[in-house]
Amino acid sequence: MPRTQPWYVTSAAGLLRSRRLVRMPIWLYRFRLGALAGPRMLMLEHTGRRSGAARYVVLEVLDHATPERYLVASGFGEKAQWFRNIRANPRVRVWAGSHAPAPATARVLDQAEADRSLAEYIGAHPRAWARFKAVLEDTLGAEITETDNPLPLVELRLDQNCT
Repeated sequence: MPRTQPWYVTSAAGLLRSRRLVRMPIWLYRFRLGALAGPRMLMLEHTGRRSGAARYVVLEVLDHATPERYLVASGFGEKAQWFRNIRANPRVRVWAGSHAPAPATARVLDQAEADRSLAEYIGAHPRAWARFKAVLEDTLGAEITETDNPLPLVELRLDQNCT
């Protein structure tokens, strides 16, 4: 991606690389104040693949068409620690809004599903996508195209007895 990025893209991508900053919203969820983060955010609790310890990350919800299903993206691609952890152990807990955490299973979408889901998100949120696409391309280090996009998408499906 040889083109020069505008200052706001570089700044936003830099902020996303700030561990301290991106971990701040975790405290909102721990105190059951996740609703303050808005309906398009959730906290994912996953298990460290080496340590076995609980780990947390706050992610943007791309789709929540049914009460038991959330769709999220890995903005840092397959190298993101949370993404690598859910590949090793797909059993997770989802903290949405101010609700108690719910057990769920994470599933990485195949390429065709990811392309279709991303197209639906872009159609539903064109202005948000226009602002955020360049930031994602900067964090991924690759251009996001309509097909064969490099942005991994993950379905989080809540357990039946939690919905």
